[in-house]
This record gives sequence, structure tokens and C-alpha cells, in this order.
Amino acid sequence: MFTNNFDPVAIQIFSLEIRWYSLAYIIGILIGWYLSKKYFITKHEIREKFDDYLTYVILGIIIGGRLGYVIFYNFNYYYNHPIDIFKIWQGGMSFHGGLLGIIFITIWFAKKNFHNPFFYLDIISIVAPIGIFFGRLSNFINSELYGTATSVPWGVKFIQIDNLYRHPSQLYEALFEGIILFIILLIFRNKGFLNLPGIISSIFLIFYSLFRFIIEFFRVPDEQLGYIIFNLTMGQIISFIFFIVGIYLITTKYEIKTEN
Repeated sequence: MFTNNFDPVAIQIFSLEIRWYSLAYIIGILIGWYLSKKYFITKHEIREKFDDYLTYVILGIIIGGRLGYVIFYNFNYYYNHPIDIFKIWQGGMSFHGGLLGIIFITIWFAKKNFHNPFFYLDIISIVAPIGIFFGRLSNFINSELYGTATSVPWGVKFIQIDNLYRHPSQLYEALFEGIILFIILLIFRNKGFLNLPGIISSIFLIFYSLFRFIIEFFRVPDEQLGYIIFNLTMGQIISFIFFIVGIYLITTKYEIKTEN
């Protein structure tokens, strides 16, 4: 078993603190940008616009992630303390909110440039697991989104939380939503599915949602929400919705390609 007593601050210069969570965002975006430009963008018109697009993606992640947390996970608090919505440095981001932010900004950007939004979404879907991987590692370092108590040999004691050994659910997510999902998407990409707009995005939604839904059983629910319905967490409910959307998209996209 392992004891987690990591410092969430990666670098401190006088009063300036650079946290692991911030570095995770930066590293994930930079690696995703490099791989997209180097290996995954095949259309010249998309390559020309991708740098501009990435700027909007970052805004979509931040704004969508924050609003998603406010609306889905802590609405009552922020309804009574609206100014705190802007205090991003105090924490509180939602992956699903960031995903919605990316989707909305992509549709707007693509239509503005007369492109198919799935050209962009498919590329982002392939590299997204990289950012998820680093994000979940930073969650582990920060002792947040921790798992339920356990006696498994790989249990982790989060000193900042209590003296119980818990499932390292952050590492489970880093493995499945990061590494394994990335490999799955690469397999489909190598089989030529990147040339079928919307298929890769659908596969991402399906497998991410499936992995997230299962791993949430090993994770402590958000304190302010607990279990919502049928002993499911908010993350599981939202993941189920995105799973259905992914199934619908891949079904319709596959039918369209088959007919063509």
C-alpha cells in the first residue's frame, strides 16, 4: 500500500505558485497540439485553421468546464454566491462541461469557416485522452476525486483526507480514460476511420462514458451531491447520457457511410 502526501504545488517562486493541475492542462494541450499537427490532420484547410481553432478550444475548456461544475455539481452554492463563479483558482471544473464547451465552440468555428465540425472534433477526440491522463495524475497528486475505502494491496492513504486506504480512482481513470482510450482511438484511426467524419468522435464518447461510468463505482461521490438516483453519481448520470449520444451518432454516421 502507498501513502500519498504530495504537494499540489509543483513550483513556487516567492509568492508565485504553479500547481500540478495547471501544468497538466499546459502539457496536455501542447502534446495534443503537436501530435495533431504532426500525425492526425490530413486536410490542408483544417491544418491552416487549427492553431486559431485551438485558441477557442482552450476557452471552451475553461468556460465550459467551470460552468459545467457550477451547474451540474454545485448549483445551490454558486446561486447564492455568484461572484465565486469567477474564482477558478479555488478549484471546481467539470470534464463534461469542458466537453460541451469544446463541442459548442467547434460547431461555431467550423460553420464560420464553412467546414464540417466533425473534422475538428475527430482530431480533438484522438488527443483528448492525453490531456485526461495528465489531468487525472494531477487529481491524484492533489488528493482529490479519491476512491472509496478498500483493503486491496494497491490501496492508497491520502494523508490530506484521512487515515483510510482508498482506491486510487484517479489512477484508474488515468489508465482507462487516458492510456487505453488513446490506444483504442489509434486503432480505429489506423483502420481509416478518421476519413469518416464523426466516427472517431462517437467512439470517444462511447468508451470514455463507459470507462467513467464503471470507475465511478470505486470513487467517493461529490460531498455536496452524494448519490443522485438508483445509487448513481452525477458523473455516472451525465456519462450515461453521453454514452447514448455516442451510440446514436455512430449509428447514424455508419448508416450514412454505408448508404454512400
